Amino acid sequence: MHWSEKAYQEVFQPGAPDRILWVLEEEEEDEGALRAFLVARFSAVECELENLVVAATHRRRGFGMHLLKCLIAMARQRNVERILLEVRESNVAARALYEKLGFEVTGRRKTYYSNPQEDALMFALNCTPSGAPKR
Repeated sequence: MHWSEKAYQEVFQPGAPDRILWVLEEEEEDEGALRAFLVARFSAVECELENLVVAATHRRRGFGMHLLKCLIAMARQRNVERILLEVRESNVAARALYEKLGFEVTGRRKTYYSNPQEDALMFALNCTPSGAPKR
């Protein structure tokens, strides 16, 4: 789901849940132009990928893969058991990326998304040593 500006601001408020927000920006010619970003929330045993966005002009260049691999590494450093996420059923590209990294479908949320109305597929990645992502 798309977040409001207020929701992004709340990520940084005192007392907010333990989150990370990583941003990839252009380096030189288009300084400050957004390539991709990731927001994830951590608890003692789980990490929830709340948002992963790659700018349309930067898709299929590995930015999403890079951010996800960094998230998986951080989750392992924090001894998190699993990473959870949900994605639109029609988002074939995102689903393929998650599956390539070892995420598996664990369920479905009926009519979770709106505009257009659509189911969400729930994915999980086991972060314990036996659940290492595929290379």
